[in-house]
Amino acid sequence: MSQAALESALVRPGSLWSAVKVVERTGSTNADLAQAAREGLREGAVLAAESQFAGRGRLGRIWTAPPRSGLTFSVLLRPDVPMARLGWLPLLFGLAAATAVAAHTGVDVRLKWPNDLLIGERKLAGVLAERVDRAVVVGMGLNVTMRQEELPVERATSLLLAEASSVDRGALLLAVLRELETRYRTWVAADGDVESTGLRQAYLAGSATVGQEVRVELPGERVLVGLATGIDKAGYLMVRSEGTDHLLSVGDVVHVRPANP
Repeated sequence: MSQAALESALVRPGSLWSAVKVVERTGSTNADLAQAAREGLREGAVLAAESQFAGRGRLGRIWTAPPRSGLTFSVLLRPDVPMARLGWLPLLFGLAAATAVAAHTGVDVRLKWPNDLLIGERKLAGVLAERVDRAVVVGMGLNVTMRQEELPVERATSLLLAEASSVDRGALLLAVLRELETRYRTWVAADGDVESTGLRQAYLAGSATVGQEVRVELPGERVLVGLATGIDKAGYLMVRSEGTDHLLSVGDVVHVRPANP
């Protein structure tokens, strides 16, 4: 990926994006931006890596990929919205990424709550959001040109395997960041209101989780099986099980899977 080309396309007066950096190799783009956030780096910084050797998913899960086979990047955001509404930020990021990737590649990309992008039932990408004081660092690892034997987990896929019309990582990153800027600015301007912005309805329309029978693995080896009925205003998953409605936050769950895969 060309840092100069990305900067030229994204960093301009009035843009959300304040800086773009592409590094050959790093441990974790999220960890690097989190440290920079603590040091006062302004909103809108983007860090992309050609190779990442200590990539992390949710709950510290390891994420690896051969160099230049995926799109690995993080962004630094400082949303001025009520704290109770911040839970929607990773969902907004996922929706923006799914929308942009689908439009750019012609592949049907769906959203698995809380943090995955799917093609069919296979994982295409994961999203990880981390709070750093009042800032939020959000990162994504998206499988672009990986072959089957290179995929990090068995039930995964890549844009190459899905016969996408484009596997240009620079163009994909531009598409995702442009879509993210539009949705993020609309959300912040509405004080994080997901109803007036249409964000909740757009997410539900792209969800592969809502409307399905799910098996939710909880801490302590507990399991909840029921119907995923929606996403509430705080970004919690709503599951009805044996006549009782349950609200689950991202921090409540270990895994969410189809009840009958």
